[in-house]
Amino acid sequence: MKVGEFLKLSRQKLVTCLPDDALAAVAKDLYVHGIGAMPVLELGTRMVGIISERDLVRVFARTNWSELQYLRTRDVMTTRVVTCGPDDTMQSAQELMKANHFRHLPVVANERVQGMLSLRDTLALRLQEAEDEVNILRDIVVVARH
Repeated sequence: MKVGEFLKLSRQKLVTCLPDDALAAVAKDLYVHGIGAMPVLELGTRMVGIISERDLVRVFARTNWSELQYLRTRDVMTTRVVTCGPDDTMQSAQELMKANHFRHLPVVANERVQGMLSLRDTLALRLQEAEDEVNILRDIVVVARH
């Protein structure tokens, strides 16, 4: 399945943040929306980074609590972002995440973020495809026996 097809089927609502957002607001958005990462957009469209739960944990571990209130998304976001496109396959997106040791992958087309994939998305789809294949093979065996 293509990534773009998956995004349409999942009807995902893209949640983003701004470089100047406070970390507390970012952490709350991640929690409220039940997501592990979100693109950081400048001027509402251009992706300048991605921020994940892992980025927050790292900054919490190395920063004094009294200083956290002054940090912004731009201070802790990952700026070297690997992306995929809507025409890529879900399998290639999964391999990209695995090779780069991350769990979230922005989907970009024409320099605009179309959505986010998680490793969980790709694994759930692969599991469903395997189950569908087993059911087809089971039906073939049943027909062949009669």
